[in-house]
Amino acid sequence: MARKKSLPGQLIQAYRAAQKAKEAEAKRQQQLQDRAARAAEHERKRQERERARQEREQAQEWTRAQKAAERERLAQTRAAEQVERDLAKREAERARQTEAKKKAAQRQAAEQERLAKQQAAQETRATAERRTAEVQRKVLELNSVLSSAYTPSLARRKQVEAALVQGDPEELTRAVETAVIEASYPEGLRDSWRCAFVPESRELLLEVDLPGQSVIPTAAAYRYKASTPPTVTAHPRKEAEIKQLYRLLVARLALRAIDEVLTLTPASLVDVVAFNGHVNAKNRATGKAIRPCLVSVRATRETVGDLVLDEPELDPVECLRHLNAVVSQHPYDLEPVRPVVTFDLTKYKWGPDIDVVAGLDHRPDLMELDPIEFEHLVRRLFEAIGLKAWVTQASRDDGIDAVATNEDPIVGGLCIIQAKRTRNAVPADTVRALAGVMHDKAAAKGIIVTTAWFGKASKDFAYRTGRMELIDGRGLKALLLEHLGIDALISLPKTPVGWETRDQS
Repeated sequence: MARKKSLPGQLIQAYRAAQKAKEAEAKRQQQLQDRAARAAEHERKRQERERARQEREQAQEWTRAQKAAERERLAQTRAAEQVERDLAKREAERARQTEAKKKAAQRQAAEQERLAKQQAAQETRATAERRTAEVQRKVLELNSVLSSAYTPSLARRKQVEAALVQGDPEELTRAVETAVIEASYPEGLRDSWRCAFVPESRELLLEVDLPGQSVIPTAAAYRYKASTPPTVTAHPRKEAEIKQLYRLLVARLALRAIDEVLTLTPASLVDVVAFNGHVNAKNRATGKAIRPCLVSVRATRETVGDLVLDEPELDPVECLRHLNAVVSQHPYDLEPVRPVVTFDLTKYKWGPDIDVVAGLDHRPDLMELDPIEFEHLVRRLFEAIGLKAWVTQASRDDGIDAVATNEDPIVGGLCIIQAKRTRNAVPADTVRALAGVMHDKAAAKGIIVTTAWFGKASKDFAYRTGRMELIDGRGLKALLLEHLGIDALISLPKTPVGWETRDQS
């Protein structure tokens, strides 16, 4: 049997047991605390792990989100880039199409421009050809004025004949103009006509307004010039050709007017036509209106009837000279001539330049003739002698009053004539001047005809040349009586030395 402990022992034992229990409790508590701490630590670690896991998950989720966002962004970027590429492609396609359209439009515009230029060039060439053809047609018309024969109707002839018998100048002019207006004239060539009739001499007086110089085309042709734009340039006609065309035209119109009037009028009433052709113009130096006479002729029906006016080789100027017409040598310069005949159409009266031979009485005084009448009397004298003569123009005649042609094949040739109606001796300088003109014109002979006389120096000079003839008043008086049947007077203030009274009277 165990010995029973004492109280202190028990107390101590109890204390010790309490201490142990306390320690055990403390230990348990410590263990609990430790367990709790470990649990807390474990929980903390778990939480940390959980947080770490969550964080990892969050990080992963964020990463995934970031990756998803990046993928989305990349996808959006790729989609945007694709859109941009598509837009750029479409824009490029549109640009390509636009450029293609632009190039096509440019090609079309270039083609249209080429075609337009080609058409313009063709039209310009056609215009040049047309205008050239018009000029050539105009020149052909001018050159063929005499080719169109005029055949008036019987009614027109009777109308003109009635006007001739009636004697009214206005009615005659109206009848002639009414008749000839039916004739075919190129445009711009026919102007007004004025007529009068002298039944005693069976002469019809005809005054015609000739066209101005503007009817002659100043361009010979029109040429195409390949410029931008193409143009038509005029190739000017040579001035000498223009003047020659106008000179020939004036002559043709004069011949045609004379022929038409003789065709219109009966031979029983009209045998002679006195024609003056004037042109209305402006004096280039003063600007004033002038009306120079460019051609004047007195022709008979017989002489005109011998002409073949529609012959292509006919020279109208030479033809007028054949008719002893006075023709301006420079009509384009409006150089006038002194009319062979001047007349007052309203009174049917001859002016001072009537046919001189017909107008002189039985004993005419040569000193009472005016210079123009005297020149034409000398002309008629040489015609009667057998020379072919005509009076030259009033100016630029180089001192020539008349030109005569001797058609003798041996001793013939050109003859220069001067007519001096004077009461004094002809100066020796005049004779020497004629020698210079003869040399310049290559004339075979020179003649000075005067109503007065020549001095010894003049006669000696003429004798030395061997080609000059001096006809003084006595010789002229004898020639007029021999060839024209005119017993003329020469009323000089005194009888020249060597003359007799009968040489003047």
